[in-house]
Amino acid sequence: MDLKHFLTEYGEHVPGYDVTVINEREARAAAGILFMLGMIVIFVGIGYNHIIVARVYLAFLFIDFTARMISPKYAPSLLLGKFFVQNQKPEYVGGLQKRFAWTMGWFISLPMMWWFVLHWDITFYKVMVCVLCLSLMFLESAFGICVGCMIYKWLVREDPKHCPGGVCEMQTKEPVQHFTPLQGFIAGLTLTGLIVGLYLFLAKTESKTFFGEFLHEMVLTKEQLKKEQDIKFQQELDREFEGDDF
Repeated sequence: MDLKHFLTEYGEHVPGYDVTVINEREARAAAGILFMLGMIVIFVGIGYNHIIVARVYLAFLFIDFTARMISPKYAPSLLLGKFFVQNQKPEYVGGLQKRFAWTMGWFISLPMMWWFVLHWDITFYKVMVCVLCLSLMFLESAFGICVGCMIYKWLVREDPKHCPGGVCEMQTKEPVQHFTPLQGFIAGLTLTGLIVGLYLFLAKTESKTFFGEFLHEMVLTKEQLKKEQDIKFQQELDREFEGDDF
């Protein structure tokens, strides 16, 4: 295979499509599988305090994205996704923008290999890179939103062909896609409730694990952390001297 062919074609030749394509159903299934495994890794790490599961998962993630960049035919997660959706009608999307998006995933997974697989060194900002990766997977699997495809469109300065969900071809929304004022209010209220509820849980609930304490400190300001530390210090003093008689 020459370099020009490698750079300009990615995926399968399907009759009726003028560019090489991949099956978006397989891609979304693969993203869902990786997201689910990532959440399992987090819960196992918290519940059992084992870092080996995180190292294995992140190594697998790096290998998977490396395979995706070369060819989607042999990427482990895509093959798993293919197995689960093999009886569903394919939804074809342009291959080049998906390769660009998965190359972004590879660049995100590369430093995680060094930080967590080869040299375990957890910090707030490094964890945020992991959160970013999981968030991109969730957007793709749950909503069919390919952020990398959007960046690709901006970089090439032209609409790529056959985007996920048909967003490149769709000019106007169908009536069922519009929000009524009541629907918009309910959706906005639900989203606000989820965000506020998550913040209050992280900020107000006493943590019993290192990871929970990490998240707790993450959502507080420096002033709130100092105030909380002062309260804890005063409580410790009160407990120390409560049994003393003067």
